[in-house]
Amino acid sequence: MFPFTLYKDNPYWVPPLIMDEKFTLDRKKNPAFEFSEAEYWLAYKDGRIAGRIAGIISHSYIEKWGQPYARFGWVDFIDDPEVSKALFDTVENWAKEKGLKAVHGPLGFCDLDKQGMLTEGFDEEGTFISIYNYPYYPKHLEALGYVKDAEWIEIELKMPGIDFINKMEELAEKAKKKYNLKVAELKKPKDALRYAEEMFGLINVGYEHLYGTVPLTDKQVECYVKQYFSFVNIDYICFILDENDHVAGFGILFPSLTKAAQKTGGRLFPFGFVQFLQAIKKNDTLDLYLIAIKPELRAKGVPYILISEITKRAMRNGVVRGIASPELETNHAIHSLWRHFDKRIHRRRRCFIKRFDADSAGTVEAKDNGE
Repeated sequence: MFPFTLYKDNPYWVPPLIMDEKFTLDRKKNPAFEFSEAEYWLAYKDGRIAGRIAGIISHSYIEKWGQPYARFGWVDFIDDPEVSKALFDTVENWAKEKGLKAVHGPLGFCDLDKQGMLTEGFDEEGTFISIYNYPYYPKHLEALGYVKDAEWIEIELKMPGIDFINKMEELAEKAKKKYNLKVAELKKPKDALRYAEEMFGLINVGYEHLYGTVPLTDKQVECYVKQYFSFVNIDYICFILDENDHVAGFGILFPSLTKAAQKTGGRLFPFGFVQFLQAIKKNDTLDLYLIAIKPELRAKGVPYILISEITKRAMRNGVVRGIASPELETNHAIHSLWRHFDKRIHRRRRCFIKRFDADSAGTVEAKDNGE
């Protein structure tokens, strides 16, 4: 709950759902702990909480990438170098005791957790699925010896005109005929469940080369299905199917939950769910959550079908803009999807890394916060 105090009067911070945070950090509930371990610490100064940090070891990451690194995440701190030093010294010492060679982050347990420290766009509206932090955060990390290891950009898209939509629809129809593709007909959220397993399998394939990714397990998939499909707007789920009715590509978008989260303070109950339902039913802003296409079909028209379907549905519902989820600056395949849109990069975020050398210990008390 520390961030709720730290960002109390900040109009750009978007509260997470408290129930989701508790689930993710709970060793007994989050299936990521089948291949991960973690410790959590709070920093105290003058008897008050002044910061927090999680240290994570993803054994799947180490096995896949061959890099013996620990991760840090869920990091927040007041603008006091003594506090940030205590937090990061604690994580670094823990990682060294585990025999690891570096610490990088902010990262979660997997690629679908929030990641990346904001470095530009501090006065831009955030999204429900991304991290917000004050401008002093990256300055503290650089002072502690952390350097850039990866960078993500966030793009704001304006809805295109009718000529663009007609052109995309023409290209989409040609691709459907040439490659025997079709759009799955979904009448209710439950209809999407039949494609869920293939969808997450496609994520494992399509995202496998991206920074820090680890394959999702069956138990993780089960959890994410409940998370994504329990309160979706069916207009913004699009599955492209091949001639055998297998998923060739998909897009999952959500009406922006930013305002709803801010109004409810991250609480669904007792009445917060009403704000979320209203945001899902009527909204002029879309957040682009997940998009994946079979690698062999990326150059065969599937992107045109996705863009055509998404833009038509968005226009029909009065949407005027979209916010793409963080994309690696080197992921040119996803960038190319937006090349026909009026767009701007409005935020940047970074994964920092520190490879170990001899460091001194912090002077501010950091206590293990257990569960």
